[in-house]
Amino acid sequence: MKIVFAGTPEFAVAPLRNIIEHGYEVVGVITQEDKPQGRKAILTAPPVKVLANEYGLPVFQFAKIRNEVESIRALKADLLITCAYGQILTQDVLDCFPMGVWNIHAGLLPQYRGASPIQSCILNGEEETGVSVMKTELGLDCGDVLCVERTAIADDETYGQLEQRLSHIGAELILQALILLESGEYTLTPQGEAGVNVVRKLNKENAKIDFHKPVKEIVNLVRAMNPAPVAYTELDGNKINVYLAERAELSEKETLVFDKAQIGEVLSDKPKRGLLVKCLDGAVRLKEVQAAGGKRMSGGDFLNGRKAQKGQVFIC
Repeated sequence: MKIVFAGTPEFAVAPLRNIIEHGYEVVGVITQEDKPQGRKAILTAPPVKVLANEYGLPVFQFAKIRNEVESIRALKADLLITCAYGQILTQDVLDCFPMGVWNIHAGLLPQYRGASPIQSCILNGEEETGVSVMKTELGLDCGDVLCVERTAIADDETYGQLEQRLSHIGAELILQALILLESGEYTLTPQGEAGVNVVRKLNKENAKIDFHKPVKEIVNLVRAMNPAPVAYTELDGNKINVYLAERAELSEKETLVFDKAQIGEVLSDKPKRGLLVKCLDGAVRLKEVQAAGGKRMSGGDFLNGRKAQKGQVFIC
């Protein structure tokens, strides 16, 4: 069974590594083009390319995969495994693989189709997510499902932490999928149309904290945006990134301050209590923050450095 693997970011590295190390014949790796990274815009290879080079595998970085059907067909592969590749596949590409095209999707289907299943399930306060291996069709994440592995989401788990866990779950699940595909003895489960939800890519515009919302929603936003694009707020015209947050239980004295405070107001001047901010239904503790041009620090250190003071109000 000859396999082509298409993937780009770090999330796709563990699945590809597992396929290679379990002896499957990978005849080509397709990934996105090298892109400038960092302040100095250094041209950087995608993580999947780096791994493929380690194993001496042929790497293809197509600007537009739909224009490379002949190159793909020339690989004479039986199937294509995709994992966060980043380009839409046309029917001509799908037809190159007699055993089909199969996608490792970091979410449960059809509830979390689209570009941000991991972030969106955290943002929505879900207690469970998973990885699905599905047959790729022309529509967006709409193909029949081959196998699924579910997992609970910890209350304090960030996007980055959950993404890493799901990557390793996907690495194990794709091995199960390949065994099924090789045997030819498997059953596909249609997704159906009930509960379909398409989640779009989240960016900095989606990451601003609104302290008029409940604490739980704010904490979920911070978790979902860590490590990128990072939740943020503003204080005295300065942008403040927020990496970690939690609900704060207020002392009797702090409760008296809370009752008179406005939404977004800093409630305490004691660094040991941390950076407490009034929200719709309680107080949120901003546990780890970063001022523009500064380093990440605890909310208590932020107060201690007088970068925020009791009575100041974050812009919502």
